Amino acid sequence: MALPASFAVRLRAVVVSAALVLGGLAAAAAGPAAALPDTGCRVDYTVNQWQGGFTAQVKVTNLGAAVDGWRLRLTFGGDQRVTNAWNAQVGQSGTTVTATNVSWNASLPTGGTAEFGLQGTWTAAGPVPADFTLNDVPCNGTGSPSPSVTPTATPTATPTVTPTATPTVTPTATPTVTPTGGPGCAGAAVCSGFEDQAGVPAGDWQVVTPNCSGSGTAVIDTSVAHGGSRSLRINGGGGYCNHVFAGTTRDVSAIGPVVHARMWVRHATALPAGHVSMITMADSRDGGRDLRVGGQNGALQWNRESDDATLPEQSPAGVALSTPLPVGRWVCLRYEIDTTRQSIRTLVDDREVAGLRVDGVPTQDVDSQWLRRTTAPRPTTLRLGWESYGGDQDTIWYDDVALSSSPLSC
Repeated sequence: MALPASFAVRLRAVVVSAALVLGGLAAAAAGPAAALPDTGCRVDYTVNQWQGGFTAQVKVTNLGAAVDGWRLRLTFGGDQRVTNAWNAQVGQSGTTVTATNVSWNASLPTGGTAEFGLQGTWTAAGPVPADFTLNDVPCNGTGSPSPSVTPTATPTATPTVTPTATPTVTPTATPTVTPTGGPGCAGAAVCSGFEDQAGVPAGDWQVVTPNCSGSGTAVIDTSVAHGGSRSLRINGGGGYCNHVFAGTTRDVSAIGPVVHARMWVRHATALPAGHVSMITMADSRDGGRDLRVGGQNGALQWNRESDDATLPEQSPAGVALSTPLPVGRWVCLRYEIDTTRQSIRTLVDDREVAGLRVDGVPTQDVDSQWLRRTTAPRPTTLRLGWESYGGDQDTIWYDDVALSSSPLSC
């Protein structure tokens, strides 16, 4: 059933299958895959849906013997179309979506899990998929979705997401969060204009490619700089493994209680519709999974690797409260993370971005999803680079980077 034009509430549904006895295995069309275990598998499909669009997190659990190489197929019951995916190679033919492992998550031991994400659109209907197969063998034969997850289930939430709510979160608080101090960063845990670097980052900065590596490169550029004569240039390729980062080797685990960050960023290409990351910070309070700054739907966003929660939420109302990043010029990007409570603020060129603010009070279509987790993050690393979960590419320059316990200015 289609949503009315004014209805933009995000829906959440989870389908959890019972373990099923699996039989033989057909050969994998997209490449070799080991035989499935004979005791079963489970798929958890969690969807966040709004008028015309959705994101979904898919978790595959192996309940049998180890599998080396997997392929999951699911069938949409509506007219959904996948436009982007991450942590898997995904294709669609008609209503059938096929997701195959990437190199770093191909192995599924007994009890092991693999997770990947989908982003897409729909027009007439977007019900939860009713069937799944793993390596061509049925996995969720009894996991039909409940009709209660159709868009008509929560019409009472409609008024909370109308555009009239925007003025309540406009950046009126900017004067109270404008950092003090000079343009420098003397005494900060990280204070770098890359002037001591040459060629490939070394010493205080190291090139890192978590999980896999491809065509992405990180180099010191002597022709483009914000201050001084050098900057860090990231040549980011499309596809997950073509990501690349330069990570600081300085100890940032004790910065706080508020972590203040400032950097000048220059993009060659506008933020894409697909999901990308530019800044990652390992969060010691989330099993070391990354807290990420990047983009989606053409706007700046925060993303949490462990559950793919975004800030703002990827509804039209939430995206409208964020901002795109200019291209072809230097932009001052600052953010602050309170490690004692759920509080984040983000500023672009001295202007606070309304949709990228967390104050501990859930706001529909902005930070309700983010605040499902009550523990404040504790960043322990800082990496600057590019990671694309689709085919998007970009060249990014970073300069005059600082991370401090004290406020920083542009």
